[in-house]
Amino acid sequence: MTSTSASALVQELDDAPDVLTWLNDTLTPQDNHVPLASLDSLLADLLTATDISAVTTSAALERTIDEVSRSAPRLTYDLHFMRDGALSLHSALTTVTARIPAGTSTSVALDRLQTLDTAKRGMEAVRDVLREAESWSSLEAEVTALLAERAYDKAAERLSEASRSMPVFAGTPEYEPRRALMVSLQNQLEAALSSALVGAINSGDTALCRNFYGIFANIQRESEFRNYYFGSRRAGLVALWQSEVLEDTEVSVPAVSRQTFSTFWATFCASFLAVLNAERTSIPAIFPDPQITLSTFITSTLSTLQPSCPQQLATLFNTAGSSALKDIIAIYKTTEEFAASTDKIMEKIQFSVIPTDSTLDGPLPPKHTRRRSVRMSMSWRSNSATNFSRAQQSTLNDVLDWDQTLFQAFLDFQVEYGTLERRLLSDELSFASTPTPNKNPSTDRARLLRERAVDVFSAAEESLVRCMSFTYGYAAPGLMSALDLSLASFVDSWTQSLTANLSAPSGAPAESEDDLADLDYSPQDWSNIQLVLHLLASTRAVLDRLGTFEGKLRAALVQIATAFRLAQHEGGVYTPGATKGAGSLLAQSSLNSAALHTLLSSAECHPPVPLLTTTRASIASLARALQSSLQHTLLAPLHAHLSSYAFLTLWAVPGDPKSMRTAGDLHVPVFSLSPSDIVQHVAEGLLNLPRLFEVYADDDALGFSLNTLPNVDDAYLSGLSEQSPEVGHNRRTSLVLPPKPVVLSPEAVAAAWLSSLGHSILSHLTSNVLPKIRTLSVAGAAQLSSDLGYLSNIVRALNVEYEELDRWKEYVGMNDEEGSRVVGEKLPGDQVLVLVAKMRGWT
Repeated sequence: MTSTSASALVQELDDAPDVLTWLNDTLTPQDNHVPLASLDSLLADLLTATDISAVTTSAALERTIDEVSRSAPRLTYDLHFMRDGALSLHSALTTVTARIPAGTSTSVALDRLQTLDTAKRGMEAVRDVLREAESWSSLEAEVTALLAERAYDKAAERLSEASRSMPVFAGTPEYEPRRALMVSLQNQLEAALSSALVGAINSGDTALCRNFYGIFANIQRESEFRNYYFGSRRAGLVALWQSEVLEDTEVSVPAVSRQTFSTFWATFCASFLAVLNAERTSIPAIFPDPQITLSTFITSTLSTLQPSCPQQLATLFNTAGSSALKDIIAIYKTTEEFAASTDKIMEKIQFSVIPTDSTLDGPLPPKHTRRRSVRMSMSWRSNSATNFSRAQQSTLNDVLDWDQTLFQAFLDFQVEYGTLERRLLSDELSFASTPTPNKNPSTDRARLLRERAVDVFSAAEESLVRCMSFTYGYAAPGLMSALDLSLASFVDSWTQSLTANLSAPSGAPAESEDDLADLDYSPQDWSNIQLVLHLLASTRAVLDRLGTFEGKLRAALVQIATAFRLAQHEGGVYTPGATKGAGSLLAQSSLNSAALHTLLSSAECHPPVPLLTTTRASIASLARALQSSLQHTLLAPLHAHLSSYAFLTLWAVPGDPKSMRTAGDLHVPVFSLSPSDIVQHVAEGLLNLPRLFEVYADDDALGFSLNTLPNVDDAYLSGLSEQSPEVGHNRRTSLVLPPKPVVLSPEAVAAAWLSSLGHSILSHLTSNVLPKIRTLSVAGAAQLSSDLGYLSNIVRALNVEYEELDRWKEYVGMNDEEGSRVVGEKLPGDQVLVLVAKMRGWT
């Protein structure tokens, strides 16, 4: 037997012919074989279900009996009431039937009844119109008499009655004269009440004010009453606003006791809040809609101020410049505190509403209604009251727009936050863009760069705080643009200055190591090498600070994205701020753009992507400039040797060096030529470079930003990183944030620098030196081929392969016959062959 409900069990008992049959059908399985233990268990379950069904059925029966016993007395009353109604209907039908002439059909009788009913309604309408016309004829005299007697309540009621009949005359020639008469009488009543009303408002007599409000409401002049009331209540605030002389907005005023607008705004908000606290008890005693009235009072007061609050805020930028943004944010925070306190007053005033009964507003015609059963409707009334209260509160929140009016003054500045912040950062970081003060040219520029970076990123963190405080992240794209441009400008200024003045002395002159004393470097060269290494280390410190700051930026953006996501999950929009209205202004402004959501999405990417790409590119440019300067210093002796190489006389020496003729006219073969002295000096300089890097092997600055080294590609660096063993020094090879920093050994770093230096000197040789050779004789070509071959072997020892050098060596080593043939095959594609052919006279 499966478990069944009580109702199903009772239904089964009703369907079975008898109890025994039902038990057999319920307890006997399909195979007719069941153990006694299982049968006992089934029987126990069945007994339990039967007991439960019996109890349930008994309770239902008792409820039914109780309801029948309560309904039986009313049934007699209902039957009696129905009998009386039927008798009354029978009597009415008998009377109507007796009045209908014999032979008249039912349809004719009904048509006659309809005609009579229509005529009755028309005559009643005419009667009402005639009564209204009669009342209008005496309206002016009655109202004037009531005003003379100071019976203002009765005069207002008489005008209210007359105004209700105005639609009757719509579209007739009588409408305009009557409307003009109504307005004139209303103006007379208002003028008679104005002085007394102002006195009552000033004295704080709420009972009298409430009576006057009723009079104004009767003549549809509630707005005029509010104007009287609001004008009296805000008079002190308006006088305070207009009488104050501000230091940062009134430039032409002589220097007397003045205060800043930020300080004055805090004082004004405190005074305004004191007035609102006083009105929290007065307004509910006068107006039937205290929340809407208080909201209107706030908006009307703000709109009355001259000059307006937005004008005062805009004036700050004329006197304080870009730093006025800080003052505006301080004023905004003060306004948020004021709005939070005002919102609490609004919440308190909601519970001060005096409940009114609709039956007290005017007499209602009697109506017979049957009373709803209290027992059946208590829960319905509770839920209905709760739902109505929530709906009413939601409607009130939509109507109360005082906070939007309050924060509307800041919206333009919030929308333009990116531009304002960029100007402020530009002014604040202008000091950091001067690398070396003119009065102290010996300042340690590497240390100064680190110190300025601390100040710059401190200012950047302050700008992040300002953005979150003022726009709650809505202006994040503008902030990112301002930060990126300002930080990049700071780095670019240092790049420009260092590029122009890097050869200037910096501090004490550096001395070379004992084992490097034989190198061809001057004290100035050693000083520049030390300076560039220190500047590279400082640049790496700037990049580290940038990475840390980007982490803070990313955390703030992720927080904003989470807030947006939670708001969307709840079916709304992200409305931060002290009040909902302030957040709605931001959500509805142009700040809530696709650029914002794209930025928030990128901040949550994995792996994280760089946020300040322009600044990173500027840091890469600074590193590239420093590396190029260091290369220039390291290769300066080699460049000096090569400066006269193209003008050697041996390039035009006649003869064939491969066979020399002696005095006895004997041919002595020459198997090889020695490299020239200049090439030997260059080769020695190249071979001394590894010694130099061995000395600076522990300087991490050399391993910074290897991807910006001249003539070094990413594939080569990737190969070095794969060959480099695990070491304890972390050296960045890229300015882009990788998931894990690449670790290169000192040997790999030295190899990268040697490769770059080797390519640089060979590029200088093939691009700037060799093309200046005007002519090459056979002997000169042989000497040049020997020099290039020797130099090629030297650079190969430094793991440098340079294709253009090999092409120069190949073409220079050709004889005239072979060269002429190659020129005919490859011209005009190979620029090296064009130069060699011109030197050798092949073209």
